Amino acid sequence: MLTARALSTFVFLTVFPALATPMTQAEREHLVAHLEMTQAWLMDEVSALSPTQLNFRPAPDRWTVAEVVQHLVVAEPNYWKLLHDALKQPPRKLGEQATDADVLWYGIDRTRHEKTSSDQNPKDQHIDAAQALKTFLGMHAQLLAMARSTDEDLRAHAVPEWGVDAYQCLLEISSHEQRHILQIREIKASAGFPKS
Repeated sequence: MLTARALSTFVFLTVFPALATPMTQAEREHLVAHLEMTQAWLMDEVSALSPTQLNFRPAPDRWTVAEVVQHLVVAEPNYWKLLHDALKQPPRKLGEQATDADVLWYGIDRTRHEKTSSDQNPKDQHIDAAQALKTFLGMHAQLLAMARSTDEDLRAHAVPEWGVDAYQCLLEISSHEQRHILQIREIKASAGFPKS
């Protein structure tokens, strides 16, 4: 026969099985490593560039390095909001969901190009690249802090707009950064990119 305490514990675990299950140590390490990687890569690619290099446009329809950084500054608060809105909702799973490998592949695969929405398109804006990079690093620090410390059950919360869970949403934000770091490398490899 169950005691009252055992019964209440059983009911709690049966009704709320997904509550307070933080990510595994391996998941946390993978997420933090990816976020640290994208931060370091972006700094390596951008911080030593001259204004001429930052504003070099390889073709009329292509972005400059400064515009790529500005895109990250404009887009990431929207992604951060998407993540936090998902965490405010009750736990739920998606019927069909991307795998972690799918999310990581998104950051690597530059064979598929997508048009960004007009509100996130930095083309032809006046951009202070140093300020944009500083703003990006501040936002990225918040992502890293969350990845290092959260006890939220990220896997239990769906982000239906992207077809991922909240853990994958954080990973996809970092993968999005990686995708644009590769874009910066393409710009720097373009014919005519200034030597200084």
